[in-house]
Amino acid sequence: MSQTEAAASHAKAPNDLESLWLPFTPNRHFKRDPRLVARAKDMHYFKPDGTPVLDGTAGLWCANAGHCRDKIVSAIQAQAAELDFAPSFQFSHPKAFEVANQLVAMTPEGLDYAFFCNSGSEAADTALKMAIAYHRANGEASRTRLIGRERGYHGVGFGGISVGGMSPNRKFYGSLLPGVDHLPHTYNRAEQAFTRGEPAWGAYLADELQRLVDLHDASTIAAVIVEPMAGSTGALPPPQGYLKRLRELCDKHGILLIFDEVITGFGRLGHATAAERFGVTPDIMTFAKGVTSAAVPMGGAMVGRHVYEAFQSGPDHMIDLFHGYTYSGHPLAMAAALATFELYREEGLFERARANEAAFADAAFTLKGHPLVLDIRTIGMVAAFDLAPVEGLMGKRGYDAMCNAFHEQNIMVRVSGDTIAFSPPLIIEEAQMGELFERFKKALDAVA
Repeated sequence: MSQTEAAASHAKAPNDLESLWLPFTPNRHFKRDPRLVARAKDMHYFKPDGTPVLDGTAGLWCANAGHCRDKIVSAIQAQAAELDFAPSFQFSHPKAFEVANQLVAMTPEGLDYAFFCNSGSEAADTALKMAIAYHRANGEASRTRLIGRERGYHGVGFGGISVGGMSPNRKFYGSLLPGVDHLPHTYNRAEQAFTRGEPAWGAYLADELQRLVDLHDASTIAAVIVEPMAGSTGALPPPQGYLKRLRELCDKHGILLIFDEVITGFGRLGHATAAERFGVTPDIMTFAKGVTSAAVPMGGAMVGRHVYEAFQSGPDHMIDLFHGYTYSGHPLAMAAALATFELYREEGLFERARANEAAFADAAFTLKGHPLVLDIRTIGMVAAFDLAPVEGLMGKRGYDAMCNAFHEQNIMVRVSGDTIAFSPPLIIEEAQMGELFERFKKALDAVA
């Protein structure tokens, strides 16, 4: 068949599923039994046949203000008609500065500069490059080593998977970046099972950073990067005092501390940032997802003044940071972000999440005692369930539960191996919390 004939054939069958390779998806099974949504509004997706699906995951941890909110939609539409694109290299536009100023006001004191990109993956690689370049600018070019954490997730760029600690994301891609170490993860079911909020056990694990300093010497280490709450691996809240201990050790040894707040930012834990909730300020903080309530792709890094100023010593006409993206500060993303910030303020969504945390945890813990549930973890508007695996088929139980939840129970949940995670839009009502977990119980019963 010629290319012309092939194109004509596909044009006649626009809904054929074969041509698309979906990310992080078992494509063969999906195309046999697809999970499709056609529209969304507020707390619900809708299947192509119009069936509503209660969104238990805010899409992919990102639609924090809910779906297709009128204020955000109108802002994007207006912006597309006014300014569709502006270059971010050597030029900019007013809304980019407006968003940056609002982010500085929203994040902890000292994070005085915003750098924009388009995703959490780009934000993580941006932060890592900034950290290494910062030490070089300060005359400490030997500080190149990066330290991540087991079970950490920092996107899918080569930098992010190198410091990340989820083996399936790493094992196919060679030796990755050199000079990377990992702290141990903080989860121990025997000590932490069925914990609400920060577990009491595990703060001492932060002292593993001192062991790595002793091994490599502080003069070789650029940065430590962690998620305040490890999200993609299955929602692991930090042990009490753990993040403060990391901050102390980084300060002691001149190491930059990076918080990956792609998931935890913008109300997910009941505050604008996890840094605010836990009372620990990093040197660099990455963000994405909830910054636009997922309406337009956007990410970025909030940067401490000391980091920014390290790059400001050259001639005025010289570029200070050789890094960026074509779509950094895209006008549609900036318009979406400003409208999203207005919704967060007007509807008090961060405060709402904080007030609803206990009720959300209560609803999740109604499944304690189910024969498939090995552990439940909750913090903020996040809940995770570790399920008993199918013998010899790791991940099968979780996958089957996710499929049943969508097809039969009409709820959307997030699967990671045999862990099911919930992170609904912050607009969720208390009755919907109960409904969500009641339907999830039916899915578990069906795959038991």
